[in-house]
Amino acid sequence: MSIPHTRPDGFHLAQANIARMRFPLDHPAMADFVARLEPVNARADAWPGFVWRLQTEAGDATAIRAFDDPLILFNMSVWESVEALKAFVYRGEHLEVFQERARWFTALERLPHVLWWVPCGHRPTVDEAKARFESLWSVGPTPEAFTFARISLPVIQR
Repeated sequence: MSIPHTRPDGFHLAQANIARMRFPLDHPAMADFVARLEPVNARADAWPGFVWRLQTEAGDATAIRAFDDPLILFNMSVWESVEALKAFVYRGEHLEVFQERARWFTALERLPHVLWWVPCGHRPTVDEAKARFESLWSVGPTPEAFTFARISLPVIQR
């Protein structure tokens, strides 16, 4: 499958998303979700346009807690383009999990995902992602923090 790599020269797309679980990961009600994590992550890692994802040295992304609430799952990755990320999010196994998310997660009062441009080779930090969320939640979409519904180009410093 060929994915267009439309993006501003010298930039990749970072994304972070959060979800509040109905139960802890080790609860039986979360077993189907947990069983899907490894195959979905493996599919992401092999997806055209995928660059990087946040995980522990053991390869566990669910162990990273960015917020005080232990039921908040945090995910962050970098992609070559908006098109590559959208193609992954809205197709195949990820789409199936996404469509069933109400089984495992509660609705959030705030936007659960944020996008922003990073220089190629940059690996964003949890604190960077949290700052992008705070920007999105406080002022809405800007070139520094946006969503699929309102994609921005980066502000290039000269």
